[in-house]
Amino acid sequence: MDFAKGGRDAHELLKAQAHVWYHMFNYISSMSLKCAVELGIPDIILNHGQPMTLSELAEALPVPPAKTAHVHRLMRLMVHLGFFALQKNEHGKEGYVLTPSSKLLLNESRMSLSPFLLMLLDPVLESQWHFLSRWFKEGGVSVMETATGMRLWEYMAQNPETSNRFNEAMASDSRFLMEILVSEYGGVFHGLGSLVDVGGGTGETAMTIARAFPQIKCTVLDLPHVVATVPKTVDLDFVGGDMFESIPMADAVFLKWILHDWSDEDCVRILRRCKEAIPSKEEGGKVIVVDMVVDTTQADPKSTEAQLYFDLLVMVHLGGKERDEHEWCKIFMDAGFNQYKIKPVLGLRSVIELYP
Repeated sequence: MDFAKGGRDAHELLKAQAHVWYHMFNYISSMSLKCAVELGIPDIILNHGQPMTLSELAEALPVPPAKTAHVHRLMRLMVHLGFFALQKNEHGKEGYVLTPSSKLLLNESRMSLSPFLLMLLDPVLESQWHFLSRWFKEGGVSVMETATGMRLWEYMAQNPETSNRFNEAMASDSRFLMEILVSEYGGVFHGLGSLVDVGGGTGETAMTIARAFPQIKCTVLDLPHVVATVPKTVDLDFVGGDMFESIPMADAVFLKWILHDWSDEDCVRILRRCKEAIPSKEEGGKVIVVDMVVDTTQADPKSTEAQLYFDLLVMVHLGGKERDEHEWCKIFMDAGFNQYKIKPVLGLRSVIELYP
């Protein structure tokens, strides 16, 4: 490079280095956030009741006094990332308080996203990313299969601890999302007498729907090893089965975060089974899909970034994909559906209604 042009080239070079460093070190924000959650910092600050000074936080944490300075360094990053903020307490001293983001990481909260965060950053799943380039070179359905020789569902069937963590994560997401869906956009369920939640895990989604709309008879379909873990006290109908083979009959089939796990061909197979399970549109039959509709023209670049991150996430772990509207439309038409409506009302995700 020629650095004789008033330092312009040097400036561009250093700017490019900063860009590379930013993304090279990006994993540190995730791992630091995981550490804060595992230490229980959000709940400790909440229970303190007022801005919590560094010394008060360090004393409340299960760490030795010699680590106080290191707690400061962790919290400095967390404040910079917007997970905590600094405010003066009643004595005029600066202390940590929660932000809207850290309130979503409280273990005591029904809306907590902590199980989801801890599942995605679990060493078993995190380690798959080290095999990404190998997967590109060698092929295979997913990076998970390249790394372990098994699809994710096979791995979880043989590893109950990972399976339980996954189910807890999905349940936490359902609690968060479904409370918003039924209270703000519950019209999607009006007029239904029965519904099957496909891949509904431990029944968190179906229970939320049933509480909000008691006239709807809700059934959960999931793999037999998942259904076997459900407590007998859960007042829902559970069916152990395979959505590729058959789906119980109902007015509507609900697919929350299911189709993005699968290839286009598999999605068509699943949706054809859904179509077989519901009555005609005139009789009130429909399929309700909650999934991402990728939009790279969004005003908020971080929203686009999060969708693109998720696209690679499902590619790595499941061999699936996030889709734009054109890709969704092709799948719906190939599966025999004549009409659909997309409502982008759930942040990064949308509600899609499909009619036969």
